[in-house]
Amino acid sequence: MTTLTDADQGGSFQISDLTEDERELLNSIRKRKDQLLNEIKQLKNEIAEVTQEMENMDMSDEGKTNPKSKQMSIGRKKFNMDPKKGIEYLIEHDLLKETPEDVAQYLFKGEGLNKTAIGDYLGDFKDFHKDVLKEFVNLHEFSSMILVQALRQFLWSFRLPGEAQKIDRMMECFASRYCQMNEGVFNSTDTCYVLSFAIIMLNTSLHNPNVKDKPSVERFRNMNRGINDGADLPQDLLHNIYESIKKEPFKIPEDDGNDLMHTFFNPDKEGWLWKQGGRYKNWKRRWFILNDNCLYYFEFTTDKEPKGIIPLESLQVHEVSDKNKPHCLELYAGSNEVIKACKTDNDGRVVEGKHKEYRMSAATEKEKDEWIDCIKASISEHPFYDMLSIRRKKATKANK
Repeated sequence: MTTLTDADQGGSFQISDLTEDERELLNSIRKRKDQLLNEIKQLKNEIAEVTQEMENMDMSDEGKTNPKSKQMSIGRKKFNMDPKKGIEYLIEHDLLKETPEDVAQYLFKGEGLNKTAIGDYLGDFKDFHKDVLKEFVNLHEFSSMILVQALRQFLWSFRLPGEAQKIDRMMECFASRYCQMNEGVFNSTDTCYVLSFAIIMLNTSLHNPNVKDKPSVERFRNMNRGINDGADLPQDLLHNIYESIKKEPFKIPEDDGNDLMHTFFNPDKEGWLWKQGGRYKNWKRRWFILNDNCLYYFEFTTDKEPKGIIPLESLQVHEVSDKNKPHCLELYAGSNEVIKACKTDNDGRVVEGKHKEYRMSAATEKEKDEWIDCIKASISEHPFYDMLSIRRKKATKANK
């Protein structure tokens, strides 16, 4: 019979003394430990291989007739792994001048560069990066372009980062540049900014299969009433924008083929929770990630794809009591509706969830409260929409 000993207190207990849930948790911890040790070993080997490859490439430069070309290749690889270090490497080897203009030209040409990495570099809050962003936007030629065409060109040159403040700064630069090159089209840059975001959201609403309620052209027009310094934009302009997006969605750069991984890099919150099943009310331990107004859950932290996705739009969360689990919280929709969520079944197929509520159990009271607070904030306070709301108010104020 297996006995576990507590070295600090000199006592011991037997596996048979544990409850079924505790034994399941213990086995899960042991399994997870083995996985982590294997992953750490694998990562160490991969890092060693990449480091050796770069060292070999650096060493081989001395014997090459064109070392600059090789160094430029190394710089691109470094940039795609870490944008700041890549630019630093290119500057140190006199392949780039340390000026916003020269760096912007390099990013604008984008030869062999990961567009997500370009967006990360342009979105950095440091002054030099902000200056590079301005120069990068100024390299775009928007003269005599309708706004949709200009947006298509702009959003193809890099991938927008996820943070609201970075998006705000980038779109502000775009709006200023467009208005500078197309005087008289809009009464202010605020109008261009708000309409640009309205177009991006229209693109998502019309072409995202998860959005069931597709907006009509009338709703799109109503959304944008009064945004031209209190006046309405021409109705034919809004109609043409709508038809253009409906006919052809934006092409968004997808460098690595795994958009979800970008979602999971900087989550609002992550951690283990026990999740209650839908049809069968059993409990399973899942790794949860909260980000982008969605709650994702995985079987293991190393899984690349989630077992399920719960969009938080129109949902509410509250504390509940459960006779089988402590520290419970529950997601639910109004009017006893089925929550629009999805999961993968045992065959790996994506199926629609049938839950009217999702009940989870945290390890402690504190963790439960933190999850409730973070979910409430994700549902009701999205900084992107806060900034857009402020800009919309400015754009709808009529000239006095």
